[in-house]
Amino acid sequence: MCGIVGVIGGTTLAAPRLLDALRRLEYRGYDSAGIATLVDGKIDRRRAEGKLDRLAGVLQTNPLPGMTGIGHTRWATHGGPTERNAHPHATARVAAVHNGIIENFAELRAELEAAGQVFQSDTDTETVVQLLDLLLAQGMAPEAAAHAALKRLHGAFAMAFLFADHPDLLIVARHGPALAVGHGEGEMYVGNDALALAPLTRRITYLEDGDWAVITPTGVRFMDMAGREVRRQEKPTHVSGALTGKGNHRHFMEKELHEHPAVLGDTLRQYLEPSSRSVALPELPFDAAAIPSLTISACGSAFLAGQVGKYWIEQYARVPVEADVASEWRYRDPPLPKGGAAILVSQSGETADTLAALKLLKERGQTTLSVVNVPESSMARLADAALLTVAGPEIGVASTKAFTAQLMVLACLALGMGRARGTIDDATAATLTAALLEVPEHAAEILERDQEIQALAVEVAKARDVLFLGRGALFPIAMEGALKLKEISYIHAEGYAAGEMKHGPIALIDQAVPVIALAPSGPLFEKTVSNLQEAAARGGRIMAFTDAIGAPVLRGFAEHVVELPVVDAFAAPILHAIPVQLLAYHVAVLKGTDVDQPRNLAKSVTVE
Repeated sequence: MCGIVGVIGGTTLAAPRLLDALRRLEYRGYDSAGIATLVDGKIDRRRAEGKLDRLAGVLQTNPLPGMTGIGHTRWATHGGPTERNAHPHATARVAAVHNGIIENFAELRAELEAAGQVFQSDTDTETVVQLLDLLLAQGMAPEAAAHAALKRLHGAFAMAFLFADHPDLLIVARHGPALAVGHGEGEMYVGNDALALAPLTRRITYLEDGDWAVITPTGVRFMDMAGREVRRQEKPTHVSGALTGKGNHRHFMEKELHEHPAVLGDTLRQYLEPSSRSVALPELPFDAAAIPSLTISACGSAFLAGQVGKYWIEQYARVPVEADVASEWRYRDPPLPKGGAAILVSQSGETADTLAALKLLKERGQTTLSVVNVPESSMARLADAALLTVAGPEIGVASTKAFTAQLMVLACLALGMGRARGTIDDATAATLTAALLEVPEHAAEILERDQEIQALAVEVAKARDVLFLGRGALFPIAMEGALKLKEISYIHAEGYAAGEMKHGPIALIDQAVPVIALAPSGPLFEKTVSNLQEAAARGGRIMAFTDAIGAPVLRGFAEHVVELPVVDAFAAPILHAIPVQLLAYHVAVLKGTDVDQPRNLAKSVTVE
């Protein structure tokens, strides 16, 4: 969601550094942007609707001096994506940027308007600015005013405040969305994450939930909401600015698609014992041999990875698994077994619904394990333990390499749990581990089929509706293919279990609806072929991803067949995710959409 940056101290103008930091947060998704600095004791700001290039143009025409400032990229919630609603919001006394939602803003706004405060926007954030302004006008010092205002807010927020006549002061706060303070020499920084601050510092302190902090050019004091000073650990970060360029690729998504082989290899090596070439998990926070059941909760593509994990863990570890989207699971109030455990999956580790589910699971006595890509994230720190993917920064809003890395971690977890429970023998474990070891090489082979997938994309780009079909652990991959196509090409698509097609979706079949099948050879191949022949008999345009064994059968009636490597069924979901992501990418390019930052979407959804 929204991006927040700040800088205080030093001898370099703040605005250029803030703009650069905001560019590093573009992956979060946004529709307007702005910067405010202190100039001769007064707050000055520049804002623009749309992309950062428009803000850069405003700054070039009308430069913004000052060494202390805050910046923001806004993803609209309350109020449209206009310059009027863009952050920072400001009065003559204070300016603020905000990521999140203030749930009691309407009540506060009515109170403040009755007190004479004049609002200039439609946002919930301006309520906080006007509340601070009123408290300052009543004689409160900035620190006391900030503390008093924060205690009145309900909702989720990360915030940064800039005060007129106080060039050596920034105040920040966190209740939900992540926020970090960066440490420099005679200057300090603020950002949502280490990626935003990578060119400025490698020394980071994350605010804990409920913290607020007073920052000066030489240091920072952390407080809790009771006003007590607390200690927070400064940590080094290894995030590098060099990791975020596009290289020779047209889009970040294209670059990240081509990083699949390396990411899969790097992630697998974390969970592999080199001498025996067997999976060796770190110590888990629960006894895999004794847990009665598992809950998997996540959102978006991470949820689909969790669904594949459900298939694997139930099949190989013989543990009952409930998988549900975090936003639904939280409100169903399902019964949880004593001694149960839960897996929370998230690329960013900051997804609001998943983070809330994690907290609720812990409150209800479940042991928690997070699968995350950001080791400093809230979920990595809050869970009882974390299994890290090694995907590196993922800038494209539509998840690609992070998704397959999540699958690799969950596959290793299923194997490790199966061995701990004695539900797979040595020979089976060796076979399945060998299948995972082959995945990075096979991923590279799939990328070599790019021209074939582009040819398929030409046909799919003409469609208004598309069906993706898969069986078993490939059913969630069919949903992933549909999700990717919807996200970045804006074509309506649905993923179905192939056996369910005749229970309704077959009514949609005609010559205008491509049916994209994930149909590798294996135990479910013949049943999938039968489902596809039913669609073909009704005029459906069958387009299949299969392997050398399945290809001759499917070519008998399919319009397009893309032949992938022959792999063990265990590894098939990881590898079939790659071509459906590539297909979505090429369709989006053909349709001319904004591939990396599709409309209405944000990379890290930090509000409910």
